[in-house]
Amino acid sequence: MKIVTLVKHVPDATADRTFTAADNTTDRVGVDGLLSELDEYAVEEALKIAEAGDGVEVVALTMGPDGADAALKKALQMGADSGVHVVDDSLHGSDAPATARVLAAAITKVGDVDLVLTGMASTDGGMSVVPAMLAEHLGLAHVGFVGELAVSDTAVTARRDGDVASETIEAALPAVVAVTDQINEPRYPSFKGIMAAKKKPVETWTLADLGVDAGAVGLGAASSTVREVVKRPERAQGQVVTDEGDGGTKLAEFLAAQKFI
Repeated sequence: MKIVTLVKHVPDATADRTFTAADNTTDRVGVDGLLSELDEYAVEEALKIAEAGDGVEVVALTMGPDGADAALKKALQMGADSGVHVVDDSLHGSDAPATARVLAAAITKVGDVDLVLTGMASTDGGMSVVPAMLAEHLGLAHVGFVGELAVSDTAVTARRDGDVASETIEAALPAVVAVTDQINEPRYPSFKGIMAAKKKPVETWTLADLGVDAGAVGLGAASSTVREVVKRPERAQGQVVTDEGDGGTKLAEFLAAQKFI
């Protein structure tokens, strides 16, 4: 069995995230980045499946600029067998449909893939739409927001938890499955895993390698763009009210003035 796990390199949420001045796209070069936290759950689930069976290969796949290979490095350190990095200047500014198109072409090039595992969303975009779009391009079944997963030779059985009920879904392999952060607890890379990752193969592919038209991706082909970016205003100093017996009245007046009551 061959499992492809999608891993995305995203700006660190604790860093000063911003947009580029040239075209208002997310700055992925001038800020520290890391493997999207939600994708770690997909990697862990792939590794658990590999450890439970024989002959299971886990391939980590990412798309992004040069620094995005750091996401692959983390996945390989966790235990993935190999990595693929799709990098091309024409990809800059690609929206979700273009991303799904490119990733589908890359998965097809990997070949003989039985299962595609993804996180439920990326921590920078948070759209949760790429897995379904990817499945559409590949012509495969898609099961999203999975909190528990069982895999056989021919099918996956997934539990999806809703607000008021849980449902169990079965889909034939190959399939695309997006997992939630409730499915497992991602492992920390061990020293042995960190050292072993240095010898694992990583391939770099361009759009030409995938047969994808550069005009169909990138900012120019995006269906939406950011027209203007304005920094959030600095927090104003709070108003201190000294209670001299009329504190309740002053509080009510303040709330009324702000139209809270």
